[in-house]
Amino acid sequence: MTKISQALLSVSDKTNLNTLAHYLNSRSIRLISTGGTAKAISSQGFPVTEVADYTGFEEMLDGRVKTLHPKIHAGILHRRDLADHVAQMTIRGWPGIDLVVVNLYPFEEVISVASTTFEEAIENIDIGGPCLLRASAKNHAHVAILCDPNDYDDFIAEMEKTDGELSSSFRRKLAQKAFSRTSLYDQAISNYLAAKL
Repeated sequence: MTKISQALLSVSDKTNLNTLAHYLNSRSIRLISTGGTAKAISSQGFPVTEVADYTGFEEMLDGRVKTLHPKIHAGILHRRDLADHVAQMTIRGWPGIDLVVVNLYPFEEVISVASTTFEEAIENIDIGGPCLLRASAKNHAHVAILCDPNDYDDFIAEMEKTDGELSSSFRRKLAQKAFSRTSLYDQAISNYLAAKL
């Protein structure tokens, strides 16, 4: 993996976000972000580009469509070791996204509240987040994925140890965790819907 030059951040749980943003900024890593995450980053004085400005496509459907865009997913999914993939990105002028920091809408927390309506539960099913996690985890040979704020310190330590070129074993560990998270998330949604039948 080449050194990380651009990161996408979109988190519901903003625990330790300032620490991570500060570190990424200190390494001159460009930050792309969505809504509340972008506001949290910019409020600390760190430069950040809103996803809508990055893609040229405004968020729509009350936030249901934000990161579901070819520029985002091609940036994550293209293989840096395949000339054809690199050429397709170059023709479009699309840079790679080398780090994805995503945690999901708190579906499990929302449904644990007795007063939560079915409609509220449905609106707390994350769509873009799991897509980002799965895309990044699939392409972990070239992209690092952080889905748990508790991993930020380990990530920073690894970055320092490798001078920004994360080991394949570390990226594989992060990928496994991302797939585990989406699996558990989907199971929670499935269980909830089954209970409503």
